[in-house]
Order: sequence, then C-alpha cells, then structure tokens
Amino acid sequence: MNTNEILSAIDAEITKLQQARALLSGSSGPAATKRGPGRPKKAASPLNDVAKAIALKRGPGRPKKVATPAKAVAKRTLSAEGKARIAAAQKKRWAAAKKSAE
Repeated sequence: MNTNEILSAIDAEITKLQQARALLSGSSGPAATKRGPGRPKKAASPLNDVAKAIALKRGPGRPKKVATPAKAVAKRTLSAEGKARIAAAQKKRWAAAKKSAE
C-alpha cells in the first residue's frame, strides 16, 4: 500500500468517527457551556463605573468614627415584693383553670 492511500484511509476513518460522535452527543457543534447554580451575574453597567469614578474623585469622605466602648448595663433584679405579686397572680390563674376544669 502506498503512504498516500494509508493516509486517505485514516482520514476517512476519522471523519466517520467524528460523524458517529456527533450523532451520539446529540449536537453537531461544540457543547453549550452549562451555567452553575445560583443567581446570574449582574450585567456590568457604565453607570457603576461613573459612580466609582465620582467617589474616587471626591476623596475618602467622612472620617471614620472612633469605636467607643459600650457602657456596662447593670443587671436587673426582681425584688421580693415583685416575686410575691407574680406568685399570687399565677396562683390565681391556676385556681381559675382548676375551677373551669371541674
């Protein structure tokens, strides 16, 4: 066999294989890129570029606030009188519930 004949046979085999692959893959062209999960990216707007340029031109803006330590909040306690009032009100509720259950 001549070298040219071998090369033409190989080329013919390659084209057959490519056609078979295209049929199996379901498309003749390159596969479409698959998007990942999540929200699509926001389109770049020229207005965003303008806003950034204006902000850069204006400068750093307001000076940063210095962090001040928060004041410690005093722990609130319940007086004995307050506890007694709550207990009396709860006993009254229980008595009413018991009376309605009978």
